[in-house]
Amino acid sequence: MGKFFYKGRAFSSGCSCGAHSDQASHDRDIGSEAHLRDVTEQALLKAVFPHAMERRTLLSTIGKATALAAIGSLLPIDRATEAFAQAGSLEKTNVKIGFIPITCATPIIMAEPMGFYEKQGLKAEVVKTAGWAVVRDKTMNKEYDAAHMLAPMPIALTLGIGSDPSPFVVPAIENVNGQAICLALKHKDNRDPKNWKGFRFAIPFEFSNHNYLLRYYLAEHGIDPQTDVELRVIAPPDMVANLRAGNIDGFLAPDNVVQRAVYDKIGFIHILSKEIWNGHPCCSFSLSKSTISDMPNTSAAMMRAILDATAYASKAENRKEIAAAIAPANYLNQPPTVVEQVLTGVYADGLGNVIKDPDRVTFDPFPWESFAVWTLTQMKRWGQIKGDIDYQAIAKSVYLETDAAKLMKDQGMAPMSDAAKGFTVMGKAFDPSKPEEYVASFAIKTLN
Repeated sequence: MGKFFYKGRAFSSGCSCGAHSDQASHDRDIGSEAHLRDVTEQALLKAVFPHAMERRTLLSTIGKATALAAIGSLLPIDRATEAFAQAGSLEKTNVKIGFIPITCATPIIMAEPMGFYEKQGLKAEVVKTAGWAVVRDKTMNKEYDAAHMLAPMPIALTLGIGSDPSPFVVPAIENVNGQAICLALKHKDNRDPKNWKGFRFAIPFEFSNHNYLLRYYLAEHGIDPQTDVELRVIAPPDMVANLRAGNIDGFLAPDNVVQRAVYDKIGFIHILSKEIWNGHPCCSFSLSKSTISDMPNTSAAMMRAILDATAYASKAENRKEIAAAIAPANYLNQPPTVVEQVLTGVYADGLGNVIKDPDRVTFDPFPWESFAVWTLTQMKRWGQIKGDIDYQAIAKSVYLETDAAKLMKDQGMAPMSDAAKGFTVMGKAFDPSKPEEYVASFAIKTLN
């Protein structure tokens, strides 16, 4: 069985045959493994070469084995075999899914009132939860079957950082972009971050891209987030009240929290998070590996519901309808206009301007492994991870690209194919194959 090690503990990255995500899946499927592999190979060939004549010509020219080897370099066939298995009856139909009341959770929340869970045979209850630590603990304790989590949380859980180790996975990213730095109105003439020494900022959780992006932004302007400012963990629903009371100077938070500060005339939008890293992940749909092992069909049904909802949310023409569905008190508890401004991208910035940006928040579920690698570099940069780690093995274990690709195709969505996706953050290129060089390149960081 493939393993990676962290803090002296071994973590499984597969089963004894190497073709499954865990041993339980191997034990269930061993009798039909050859058949599943054959089905997978045929499906992949058809997906990559959809025209029958083109496919036959290629196979007669280079052979099936060569063609599959080329496909396998992008989408490992052994890992895809399980993903192409046909789902059976649901082990459990009544499920609870925890969420924090922020627009990042839009697909998870809207899937209840708009019938996406019901479409998959699920009686799902989405449960509004007070804070991220509570979401983490209730999901670990099996009070929730799945949860809306910040994208870095399943990585921290798997590695046992900040809690007991508990392997979790990310089959889908919830939202891309959708955050902003909000400052109190008293700072509207102090927009240069170099002048922010002594500021007090709120972040939603230590293991969040809000934390890492804010630190990144401050450090790029010469402000050491460890010593020059104070970072306070405050639950998103409490941030506006703390800004109003003068307890903090600003926050990097989900857009509905930011927009509420603007709506209440106590804050303004300094910059959107997409101006730091356009296309960054924020939140995720997450499950424990034990839940997937114990309830593979129910887990798959939840994933399909989330992907279906995500596809619906990705279309601009559906955003006003979704805003109306998730604004009520049992979900976001926000004025509909606040939620609508976030989802439609037509919004007031708190400085007297109306901005139109349809990509303020987008919904792309593909869990790029490179997202996980970048997150790990920032955990390392700021001292949350100590010592050497296997970035790629951890990323593959937690972010399920292969499963997402199959499910996205099932839902009529187009999955990405470049597993080594690179990107830039504040103009600086990130190469996921060179994480240690990336960490070492920063002048401001915590020394391990």
